[in-house]
Amino acid sequence: MNVLLPTHPSSFSEYPLHHHDHNHNPVSPHTPSSRMSSRKRKADDDGIDESMSISPQNSPAFAPRTLARPSKRSRANEVNGRPLALPRLLETLDAESLRSVLQTICERHPEIGTEVANSAPNPSVAATVDVLSSYQEKLREAFPFGGNAGSDYAYNRVKQPLLDLIEALTDFTPHYLPPHETHPTVSLNYLDNATKVIHDLPEWDSQSHKHHKDNAYDEISRAWALVINAASKRGGGFQLHSGGWDQRLQKHNEQSGGRMQVAINALGSELSWMGGMGGMDGPNDPNSIRNQLLNGTYGAPTGNLPVRVGLW
Repeated sequence: MNVLLPTHPSSFSEYPLHHHDHNHNPVSPHTPSSRMSSRKRKADDDGIDESMSISPQNSPAFAPRTLARPSKRSRANEVNGRPLALPRLLETLDAESLRSVLQTICERHPEIGTEVANSAPNPSVAATVDVLSSYQEKLREAFPFGGNAGSDYAYNRVKQPLLDLIEALTDFTPHYLPPHETHPTVSLNYLDNATKVIHDLPEWDSQSHKHHKDNAYDEISRAWALVINAASKRGGGFQLHSGGWDQRLQKHNEQSGGRMQVAINALGSELSWMGGMGGMDGPNDPNSIRNQLLNGTYGAPTGNLPVRVGLW
């Protein structure tokens, strides 16, 4: 019988050949021994020991470890530009800048301005005098070096600082007058300092410029008269004597060149009762306090006799 054999090499895969030993026993390539050898070779080739085929999760020596990774920083800690918080911003403002900001807010919101005015403490006389002194300093710095200090040229140079100072006096004075200010000593203390400021106002050569100082004396003199009248009603005029305010007023009038006569007249009217008291100066005595005040001679030397003040 004729047997046909495949002629193409690839055709041999379809016909596996069986090897025969000398005893003519066929050996299959898939015997158990061959499978174990193949598995061992595969393990050796991969470099993995058979014992490692056991899951590491069942061995405590190979417990899984969690690697610590750096946590992401919070976005709040990122470096970004941002404006200052209000408390820190206020710390950087000086007094002038803070006043400017507060004034702007009050002008935009009148209700806030009213609240600030009601909540702010009353300014002390010392604080007000400091403000007036700052205006005086600006006035002095505005004067030109050399030349005539009373000239029209000097006036034009210092006109604005001069008006600022006078305006400040006009604004501050009513605050220290009754009935708003109920303590005569506070009122008199302010008037004493304010009058000194007016004494230092420049004297101008031109008559048209002298009205600034004349008007300031007139206003402060009327303020003195108002306080004197209020003080005499509260304490019978003793406060004026105990503090020596009557003598200070007389000196102010002398330094003003008699431009505070309104205040002197008010003082003489309130103290007229002293001329009729027994054992003291008579009403017709030229040396009486009343007549000295009215004649403008109060405080002047009167021989060897000292001027008596009050009941002491």
